[in-house]
Amino acid sequence: MVQLRLDGNRSLKSKRAVLKPLLSRLHKEFNVAAAEVGELDAWQVAEIGLAAIANERAHVDRVLQSAVKWIEQSPLDVQLIDYQIEIVS
Repeated sequence: MVQLRLDGNRSLKSKRAVLKPLLSRLHKEFNVAAAEVGELDAWQVAEIGLAAIANERAHVDRVLQSAVKWIEQSPLDVQLIDYQIEIVS
């Protein structure tokens, strides 16, 4: 789970306009499933979930860490607040 701050948003419509390309890009760049999973009615915060499946735990960890790092350095107007990675085997 990744928690984001979206400063400057004044509506849910503008929030979705920021999140839609972010989620799409995460899917394309890192081959992960990505979706908004929390804070659905909040304008300036978002929680997104990322999921990856592989036969090696280390590979999944690398992919998810890379995705989080990309979000942190993203040119999109988002600020990483916190994240948590959980690997289930």
